[in-house]
Amino acid sequence: MAKFVFITGGVVSSIGKGIVAASLGRLLKSRGYNVSILKLDPYLNVDPGTMSPFQHGEVFVTEDGAETDLDLGHYERFTDTAMSRLNSVTTGSIYQSVINKERRGDYNGGTVQVIPHITGEIRDRIHRVAANSGADVVITEIGGTVGDIESLPFLEAIREFRGDVGRRDLAYVHVTLLPFIGTSGELKTKPTQHSVKELRSIGIQPDLLVCRSDREINDDLKRKIGGFCGVPSRGVIPSLDADSIYAVPLTLEQEGLCREVLDVLDLTDHESDMGAWEQLVHNLRNPGPSVKVALVGKYVQLNDAYLSVVEALQHACIAQDASLDLHWVCAEQIEADGADSLLRGMDAVVVPGGFGNRGVDGKIAAIRWAREQRVPFLGLCLGMQTAVIEWARNLAGLTEATSAELDAGTPHPVIHLLPEQQDVVDLGGTMRLGVYPCRIAAGSMAQTLYGEEVVYERHRHRYEFNNAYRNLFLESGYVVSGTSPDGRLVELIELKGHPFFTACQYHPEFLSRPGKPHPLFRGLIEAAQQRLPDSPAQAIRQRGDREAQPRG
Repeated sequence: MAKFVFITGGVVSSIGKGIVAASLGRLLKSRGYNVSILKLDPYLNVDPGTMSPFQHGEVFVTEDGAETDLDLGHYERFTDTAMSRLNSVTTGSIYQSVINKERRGDYNGGTVQVIPHITGEIRDRIHRVAANSGADVVITEIGGTVGDIESLPFLEAIREFRGDVGRRDLAYVHVTLLPFIGTSGELKTKPTQHSVKELRSIGIQPDLLVCRSDREINDDLKRKIGGFCGVPSRGVIPSLDADSIYAVPLTLEQEGLCREVLDVLDLTDHESDMGAWEQLVHNLRNPGPSVKVALVGKYVQLNDAYLSVVEALQHACIAQDASLDLHWVCAEQIEADGADSLLRGMDAVVVPGGFGNRGVDGKIAAIRWAREQRVPFLGLCLGMQTAVIEWARNLAGLTEATSAELDAGTPHPVIHLLPEQQDVVDLGGTMRLGVYPCRIAAGSMAQTLYGEEVVYERHRHRYEFNNAYRNLFLESGYVVSGTSPDGRLVELIELKGHPFFTACQYHPEFLSRPGKPHPLFRGLIEAAQQRLPDSPAQAIRQRGDREAQPRG
């Protein structure tokens, strides 16, 4: 029988509920408990698959092909547990399901209402995660802020949940903010009090409070908060601003979050094994020489748009005893100013995924620069497609080559639509999504990196390499180092004679974990490190060599 933890947030948005949920999952797992985490998002979109990255950030893809909120990436990375489409719930998906049931006549002609039908569907989704995952503890994060009208059905559903399970089978954790007022020199508790009052007004009494703050919360303040909010002072858990999200589980462990949750749930507080995580944070805080990595994208104004890519680079740097010096480079700016002016001095170049024409020529220019300057390069999804276009235009002499997505009338569609996508009209959830196998070519750099004959990677795309150009591609010095098991789909390419030049149709960033970096990212950082000078004299020589190289 599963136990349930519900995490709500108050005072302000973006308070860090997702990191608290992921951290608690990590701490429970360190004690031997199986954990699953789901997100209840209050927006009406069925999923974030059709939402702009500028508004929503990264779309995270699960093994079974769900397009989900980026918080699921945090859940997977912190717990090293694969989530599924069941772990991402939106208001839109709930209403869609209820309306479909009504149309089928499942409600026997009854009036369909928010209570009990919408709230009942929400509760069913939570129970379904528990049943399908076999988790000992299911953690549910409620998106939005207490007091938002959009979140009310979710809050009512988790209030009703008390009737589904025993009182010792669930815990309510409320994440709040203690702002510091400089003129008075005080941390103010009133916003937290009002936030808890709002929760109480709908029938939820929090068992624990996680209090975000930029400075220490003393025992007197804990007692004050606990007294006003009906929470024992030991249940007031400080969460001070951290230098890394990976330090948060260690802080919350010291403050007793997991111990108190287990007490509420009537579960045994087994000995925790966080040694490897502590070492990870130590390595993160004490890195070796920095590696300059340029991330060339079209959504660089919002860092969350490439969150998993950044985390994967960080994981690789930690493993390689390196410090990540990440440079956000706008692909459109390259089109205006040229690649060399923005990329000179970089140790590696990453071109991530995306859709549409904007910034594509800048990405192609960045890839050409990395190829000609022999700078380690990794392309992801659209990054592979633009690498193929760069090859076609600049090495194969197909000057008008491009993707059919970008120009349906191109005479050389080196990237074209997947056959199964030919008749697709809807955008949401209709791409090649989820895990697919990739057979790695013997003797390739990819085989050296992976050490496997077949790997399983997550996909999110509609277009693929056009096999009509495969022979020409191979004859020009490139290698198809990974394909679908039947050899039909090109999944991974590399360039012979280059220090590190590879690109994949899939999204390896989704499988990278702290302590277990993805092989492609680790290979990239290792290749980048080999460019770093061992001495000042070597640094001078390298700079002279780079300046003497012809600019492409």
